[in-house]
Amino acid sequence: MTDTSDARTPLTRRAVLAATGATAAALAVGAAGRNEAPAEPADTVPVAAAVCTLTKEMTEGPYYLDGQYVRADITEGKPGIPLKLALTVVDDDTCAPLPNALVEVWHADHLGEYSGFVGANGHTEPDDGTFLRGGVLTNSSGLANITTIYPGWYVGRCIHIHIKVHTNVTLTPDGSFTGGQELHTGQLYFSETITTRVSSLSPYSANRVTRTTLARDSVYDGGGAASGLLTLTALGGSTSSGYAGTLTLGVER
Repeated sequence: MTDTSDARTPLTRRAVLAATGATAAALAVGAAGRNEAPAEPADTVPVAAAVCTLTKEMTEGPYYLDGQYVRADITEGKPGIPLKLALTVVDDDTCAPLPNALVEVWHADHLGEYSGFVGANGHTEPDDGTFLRGGVLTNSSGLANITTIYPGWYVGRCIHIHIKVHTNVTLTPDGSFTGGQELHTGQLYFSETITTRVSSLSPYSANRVTRTTLARDSVYDGGGAASGLLTLTALGGSTSSGYAGTLTLGVER
């Protein structure tokens, strides 16, 4: 199940900021984060201050599906280690927050299977075409909070999450959206140190496919936050407690 359209070639579309900051993390975790045990040094990826810098976008890949649900929780009961995404969208020219932008994500489950394409990574499981897909509108601070699980992996790619940012979408009665303008297509990446811990635990350990590391991935270019590397902060005292993943995305209107 290789992302055959993923290739490390220069993209001509507008690029985005992918810098992270403590402000987004504080908004995402809030009071719950203050009550959790402090993260060990290895559980937090060091980051620089957020700046408005453009970087290239990443490929959409072959597993995008139109018309997914607008919802804050995309897990649909899928097993895995909790992941609380806090993604802040800003205007790359002014650094001003961008409210009412739809932040849409999709990714593989613990077995490396995408909804709508189950079986491509060699596993058999129910497929409703919607699990681990969806998005939310950013609030007045440009923040989108999405609850999901730590992704699994499949042949040829490191662990990642696909992301799109849309503006001016129309919400539909069935809980989906239509129309609008696509401002950004990218991917989110994870610390290899933390991924190693996650992949050794159930249910991820059931995935026998050889895992491609971040350093050997064909799409991630080593650019850190500027290329979509999330800041991961432990939500509790153990790996199984999950992580908050934060990133600021600067988009060109």
